[in-house]
Amino acid sequence: MKKIIFTLCIALVSSFTLLAQDAVIKGRVIDTHSSEVIPDVEIRILSSDFNAKTDTEGLFIFTGNNLPQGEQILVVSKQNYITQSIPITIQNGETINLDPILMDIDLTELESQIGVISLSDGELDGDLGGAATNVSGLLQASRDVFLSAAAFDFSATFFRPRGLDNANGKVLINGIEMNKQFNGRPQWGDWGGLNDVQRNREFTMGLKANDYTFGDLAGTTNMVMRASMFRKSARVSFAAANRSYKGRVMGSYHSGVSKKGWAYSFLASRRLGDEGYIDGTLYDANSFFASVEKKINDAHSLNFTAFYTPNRRGRSTAITKEVRDLKGIRYNPNWGYQDGEKRNSRVRQIKEPVFMLNHYWNISDKTTLNTNVAYQTGKIGNSRIDSGNNQNPAGNYYQKLPSYFLRNENPTPFDYQQAYLAEQEFINDGQIDWEALYRGNANSSTVNAAYIVQEDRIDDSQFSVNSILNTRLSENILLDAAINYRNLKGDYFASVVDLLGADGYLDVDYFGGGIPNDLQNPNRVVTEGDRYRYNYELNASVISGFAQAQFKYSMVDFYLAANFGQTSYQRVGLFENGYFEGPRSLGESEKVDFSTYGVKGGATYKITGRHLIDVNAGYFTKAPTMRNVFANARQNNDIVQGISEEKAQSVDVSYIYRSPIVKARLTGFYTGFKDATDIGFFFTQNALGTDDNNAFVQEIVTGIEKRNVGVELGIEAQVLPTLKLKAAASVGQYIYTNNPDLYLSSDDFGEVGNDIPAQGLRKVALENYHVAGGPERAYQLGFEYRAPHFWWVGVTTNYFSNAYIDISNLRRTSDFYTDTDGLPFNDYDEGVAKELLRQEKLDDYFLVNIKGGKSWKLKKYYIGFFATINNALDQNFITGGFEDSRRANYRQQVEEQNRENGPLFGNRYFFGNGSTYYVNVYVRF
Repeated sequence: MKKIIFTLCIALVSSFTLLAQDAVIKGRVIDTHSSEVIPDVEIRILSSDFNAKTDTEGLFIFTGNNLPQGEQILVVSKQNYITQSIPITIQNGETINLDPILMDIDLTELESQIGVISLSDGELDGDLGGAATNVSGLLQASRDVFLSAAAFDFSATFFRPRGLDNANGKVLINGIEMNKQFNGRPQWGDWGGLNDVQRNREFTMGLKANDYTFGDLAGTTNMVMRASMFRKSARVSFAAANRSYKGRVMGSYHSGVSKKGWAYSFLASRRLGDEGYIDGTLYDANSFFASVEKKINDAHSLNFTAFYTPNRRGRSTAITKEVRDLKGIRYNPNWGYQDGEKRNSRVRQIKEPVFMLNHYWNISDKTTLNTNVAYQTGKIGNSRIDSGNNQNPAGNYYQKLPSYFLRNENPTPFDYQQAYLAEQEFINDGQIDWEALYRGNANSSTVNAAYIVQEDRIDDSQFSVNSILNTRLSENILLDAAINYRNLKGDYFASVVDLLGADGYLDVDYFGGGIPNDLQNPNRVVTEGDRYRYNYELNASVISGFAQAQFKYSMVDFYLAANFGQTSYQRVGLFENGYFEGPRSLGESEKVDFSTYGVKGGATYKITGRHLIDVNAGYFTKAPTMRNVFANARQNNDIVQGISEEKAQSVDVSYIYRSPIVKARLTGFYTGFKDATDIGFFFTQNALGTDDNNAFVQEIVTGIEKRNVGVELGIEAQVLPTLKLKAAASVGQYIYTNNPDLYLSSDDFGEVGNDIPAQGLRKVALENYHVAGGPERAYQLGFEYRAPHFWWVGVTTNYFSNAYIDISNLRRTSDFYTDTDGLPFNDYDEGVAKELLRQEKLDDYFLVNIKGGKSWKLKKYYIGFFATINNALDQNFITGGFEDSRRANYRQQVEEQNRENGPLFGNRYFFGNGSTYYVNVYVRF
């Protein structure tokens, strides 16, 4: 008996000894504002495989004798809260009790709404993307120091991280890709005003591994709009601003998941304003969102999401420096007074409802399958004035400006008198005279209006379906795969919106001498609501898939991925154009097919818990967008000669440092593009091969090669519990690296069949010119102060340089120095030509931005406000611009540049806004 008792005592002592050798880390996580516990908080030991989540009581615990020993970083994170990095020292036999861990609401959630407000007119309009697009929306999901600066402070300048625009990034909603087939860009207006349901975002930077898709160079954002993903709450907010709209009201409600497995989410908002910072830019938008989810059981859940955000916006345009000097940066030539109210001739309307059905299947605790079906329909319309007498009614038409009357050498006193009268008329008015347009129609035949308002329409219907598989093959290996299919049918046509008092409008090409736009219905008189000028369909089908393996180990994480795709486009002409008879314009075009593929890989090497090296590389091909496949889809079935898949290769290497006080990332990047295509549409007086060299042309450039290289840095330091210092910088060079091919297409060139036009294929000397699209260099210094009593303020100073305007391709071809007889100009001077062809570099500038806010908790209500002032010092700056190709040869440019009173067709610029503000007040309960 004594031996048994002695043996039991030894065993008991041994067990206590073994237990004492275990390390224990435990704690409780609490909301700083509400003092309530927070469940489902992710707790992990940095650079290890140990992770856990808090339970319903906010508690977590790690225990064992195999926990990493010594100084470690405990990372505490949850969506919509500020991530904490807590230094701890782990020793076997010791217990670390972290009770409580206080978590603050992440104010970048509020800043992301500021980022949405900062979106440029160009991005929201979606038609300036390449030269005037920032990526605020794409970057809102990231807490990276540099990307935060790019999204919230650099965006007003059209800055593009790594020189990439939003066509180089993917935007998904509930796993469904939202980028448009026509131009490759996400149509942000389709989900504008839905801020409160866009907070569950998953962002992947660059080509890094993504669970849903192969991705793209500028990264991937997936916005999760499942009803069950929103915690139970309601929110009402009011906003006032002076940039895009004047006011906004928004309300949302989320039910949370009921005991029976149902969840509901609803949102409605209204944004409005007679004009924003730019004159005459009306804003009228409503937004509606609904999501219903049923958790059938632990394995299956079914979610339905629908949103509809009809919006109408008055547009502005680029202007010359002469116009800016006379009217200021707020001037907009697109509007005029009608019956005492401002009426904008160029209004963009978007009405595209989206419906989604999502099935989530937890096949096992290691495998999930997500299947999604989506349907998007509706219309996009852009209005403008159409003239039957070829007269331009715009207030800034070149023949109405002072420079026109002083265009000749040695102006006479009469010329100066006319210039002065024009100057005063332009300063005092300078807008569209709507009453004159009505009078012009009254003086002409009422059956054939002199002026009408038309709308260029795109009526899309798109069906999408995909399945996404995620599975954990082992403790260290994850497999992701997806298959996607999209089918698009788009109707493209011009529609009569307003006859301006007339009874009809003759559907012919007035500029071309009355050629019918539709030979099937020659000399047709159209009325309001009729289709005219052009009418065709663009159909597209895309099937794609990807597979990816992720490997996660204590010292290194790496991934490998591949994708494939097949894209088909076809045009169907519904009008028989008078210039391109028969099947050249009517009926089905040849079907154009593209096969694409890609590979990528990357690794993160964890030198220590604080020092990491991250490498990503990829090579892939992309189908050109529909916009760049057909030479002139409005008139004919011609396909761009030599069109092929675009190629991209990319590599980036980052050094990352993370400590409880300092976070930093330094990245070097390289991206190369090949076989890109670009099509421009404009009027030129240098169209060789026509009778008078005047023509509306399609400028088609193929085989474009570009190179983007640079470094970017982001660093922040929590120098005090309440004070954070931060800095960011990007130094890049984005240039063309070859001399691609260019040819012109036009109905003025006569019958040229489907071959390269008779005037010939020529090289365009683009090599070493800069790709326009915002500053190549951007720098930031700033601080953020967060007081213990829940108020905060942040100030940043931002400096921008090395921005260039977009060059005229036509000026850099042989057309520049070739006379009408096909020989070089006899007075051509290479030195003068070099100066004429020098790409304009815009002036450097700096901007100061201020933001701040405060929040209160009153019983069950959270009340707060935040505000931002952009360009607080009201600096004048130019964000971008482009050369005019109207007068594009050597002699014409010498004449233009030597005009004493300025060129008639000078460079056009986008001017940045002066000081703007945004204020938001919200109540959450």
